[in-house]
Amino acid sequence: MDDATALFRQYETDYCNKSTDISRKVTSIASLTGELRRKKVSEIEADVREADNVIKRMDMEARSLAPDKGRPLLNKVREYKADLTSLREQLKQAAAGGGSEDAAARAELGLGDNYYSTSAGQRDRMLAATERMQKTSDRLQVGKQQLAETEELGVTILQDLARQRETITHARDTLHGADDNISKARKVLGVMSKRIVQNKIIMFGIVAFLLAAIFLIIYVKLK
Repeated sequence: MDDATALFRQYETDYCNKSTDISRKVTSIASLTGELRRKKVSEIEADVREADNVIKRMDMEARSLAPDKGRPLLNKVREYKADLTSLREQLKQAAAGGGSEDAAARAELGLGDNYYSTSAGQRDRMLAATERMQKTSDRLQVGKQQLAETEELGVTILQDLARQRETITHARDTLHGADDNISKARKVLGVMSKRIVQNKIIMFGIVAFLLAAIFLIIYVKLK
């Protein structure tokens, strides 16, 4: 669920708890008499006012949201207002001491066969549904957190791979530079080798010329 509706959901849970409590108190009036009955009615009337204040806060919160989010929440508020109106009517009837309410009271207490068709049963179902939705929201939140952690881990791995790629690329460039230097050194050594060979040939030629000159001089003198 959207975090923007978190406060509304809290108010909704508060109202469901309050309305269920009111309904159970209303059904308990039938067993009371005299001063105890009047005190219980006053207590329930105070609870009804608190529930009404919760609905007003829900209404204000729903109207403060964007229309696409606030519209379904306002529909819920209208349902809760109708539910509270029904509780007020039940309180009036119970306070008046209507004896025909025994069957309804038993149903509201969960003693009848059609408990879940009563307002208390419906509120219990609503409260249970709200709790299930909250648990689902918590599980989704945990899933989002795990997904974010997995995404962060993936980003870290990609960054490490990028750094390793840069290192490999740098090493490859270094090797290419070394190959170029080796090629240049080979060329220089080839030129030097050629010059050495040329110098040797020239030296041998000079030595041979000198030896020939010496032999020629000796031959002329001896002759």
